Amino acid sequence: MTGPGGFEPTEQQKQEIADWYARYDAWVAAGDVETMADQALFPLNEVTDDAQGFGLVSATDRARFVAQMREVGVGAGDVEMRSRRTPIFLSPAHVFVVTDAEFGSRDQVTQLRYGDLLVRTPHGWRFQTMVAGGFSADL
Repeated sequence: MTGPGGFEPTEQQKQEIADWYARYDAWVAAGDVETMADQALFPLNEVTDDAQGFGLVSATDRARFVAQMREVGVGAGDVEMRSRRTPIFLSPAHVFVVTDAEFGSRDQVTQLRYGDLLVRTPHGWRFQTMVAGGFSADL
């Protein structure tokens, strides 16, 4: 049986994505922004919206990505994150992953839904596009 686009991933392909995110989440928790950046296929597309509800898109290089991650405090403090991910394989080389996440501390929890486009390269999976509403007002 094939999916809507004619491609149905194997369990091994699904596990590759789950394993990729397990490693990535560990780097986020450790605040290892440089290794996180190693997982991107630059220039990275960032898609978000502004306060008026209009879409914004920008191409981001490695230096800007690293600065953004440090600015939002990746790996800083006592922040816990829980995620539920839904991979949608478009082909063997492209998977869009929708993540429903909760992060914060005991006092404050924030919910967020975002998506990543991962591209399979000779060096493994790399994220190329990040989509999140309200991520940045100054793209």
